[in-house]
Amino acid sequence: MALVDSLRARRGDKSGVENATIALRRFRDSLAPVIAETLSAHDPRFAKRADLSRIIKETINNESAKQQFTLSLLQERNLITDLLNEWISTGGKPDATFTEDPPATSDEPVRPTIRIGGQQIPAKPAAQVQAAPLRTEQSLAPAPTDGETLPGTRLSDLMWDAEPEAAPAKPEDLGRASVEAAAEVIRGPLTEQIDVSAAAKLSRGELAKQITEILSDILRSKQIQLNSMEQRDLVTLLINDMLGLGPLEALLADESITDIMINGPYQIYVERKGKLTLTDIRFRDNQHLMGVCTRIVNRIGRRVDESSPMCDARLEDGSRVNIIIPPLALDGASVSIRKFSEKKITLEVMTSQNNISKSMETVLKIAGRSRLNILISGGTGSGKTTLLNAMSRMVDTGERVVTIEDAAELQLQQPHVVRLETRPPNLEGRGEITMRDLVKNALRMRPDRIILGEIRGGEAIDMLQAMNTGHDGSMCTIHANNPREALTRLENMVSMAGFNLPAKAMRQQIASAVDLIVQVSRMRDGKRRITSVTEVVGMEGEVITTQELFAFRFKGEDQDGNLIGDFEPAGLRPHFSEKASYFGLERPLVEAMS
Repeated sequence: MALVDSLRARRGDKSGVENATIALRRFRDSLAPVIAETLSAHDPRFAKRADLSRIIKETINNESAKQQFTLSLLQERNLITDLLNEWISTGGKPDATFTEDPPATSDEPVRPTIRIGGQQIPAKPAAQVQAAPLRTEQSLAPAPTDGETLPGTRLSDLMWDAEPEAAPAKPEDLGRASVEAAAEVIRGPLTEQIDVSAAAKLSRGELAKQITEILSDILRSKQIQLNSMEQRDLVTLLINDMLGLGPLEALLADESITDIMINGPYQIYVERKGKLTLTDIRFRDNQHLMGVCTRIVNRIGRRVDESSPMCDARLEDGSRVNIIIPPLALDGASVSIRKFSEKKITLEVMTSQNNISKSMETVLKIAGRSRLNILISGGTGSGKTTLLNAMSRMVDTGERVVTIEDAAELQLQQPHVVRLETRPPNLEGRGEITMRDLVKNALRMRPDRIILGEIRGGEAIDMLQAMNTGHDGSMCTIHANNPREALTRLENMVSMAGFNLPAKAMRQQIASAVDLIVQVSRMRDGKRRITSVTEVVGMEGEVITTQELFAFRFKGEDQDGNLIGDFEPAGLRPHFSEKASYFGLERPLVEAMS
């Protein structure tokens, strides 16, 4: 059946939806010049989409209040995506306008037209104008094969001559299915008409502009009718597949999402506020997912294939990525993305969010200023790197800091920072640069502090030696469930380096190197909290002695499922008070502990 038939809406009385849709479109057109004026100071080539989206959202809220026009949450999101895509694709100058044809003389309903590139294209019936935006968690389902239809929408539902069903598809579902179905037909002809390598060198706005011009011709030749909103979503979808990360772009743009977990092409989970939820987003197939994985790792000069099926990488915005593919991942490529947060998390922000107490904030600030060697311990996703970033703000701007990571994600604010990153072996198995290699090299770079993203193996002995040889104030993270276990794991990792040291000598090395252990946990209500601040005091015989300065004491649960508890100070005089006194910070330290 011709695609033009599959893109038509069913018959029926749509006057109510049509009137509401036309009113929405008129409101949208009144926003276009206001948005253009508001964003006139921004360059579409360099501006961040998140920043532009916030500005457009504020403008929409102001205008809707002035015009007394009520918008649903979905309509507001549609408008933000629509106006942002239009502004970027036109280089900051809107050139797509919505007009209405003169009343028809027959019984045929009035059809709006879309003016793009100086040509008018008839739009679909008004009931289909509310297209779901690309940048939401709507279904991006795999392409239909022979004999199949799009999930959730039968082709018979979309035909003019179809018999009415008991539960017709919603207008937004029709719009989404139209964009996805059109994309499957458009990809081939579009690829034949453009030079993909040349397109990769263009800015996103310029590429969108050129693709829009080509797209109009292809749509006419294929007899596909899409309204302006659907055309813009189609352009965004195609560009995301060509240059971006395809379906993941919608999730990366959502600031409420902190983690993205992909289990094969058809199962994508996200984490919001510490809770995991399954999304409706899908890749077309395994090949589509593998193409996105390859694009991620190629940007930083790494590879992922059967000979190297595991890889740590990062996105352009700093988000951390781990990829593991078949044959190790049995159900298709598995991708874990820890999103980069543009919101700077500081110790003050943690206090306001009740992740720590005010007294704990003061002690941690003094510990950072007093150049203590700090070990941050916690489980996966507990917030170790976030806390490390917050603690790093206590580093003096005059100090030289060297950071060492597998995949660079630390966000230090100091001006004098040297960032080092490990390198995997090449195809011949040579050229690998490990954490141990970088730690050894860092000692020759005259660092004031060394910050290790995570201790995982033999680099532990080099880090301890650095802490013991004049590099006070160094910090690192480790996976452990409590402070005592963190010390045990550190001891085991020293053994992994191949050093056959007596247990007592090894523990003495640890006790003299590490000053403070900060335990952070993600609790069952989804909130991260610092559950313990423990000080390493010294040795008694062959045992490392510690004292707990703060502990989180669980006391109950409120009606919303949030845990209730107190961050209780031990009331002890910290062992590092002499160091704090050297920096003139002993008095506030004693006050915070009282």
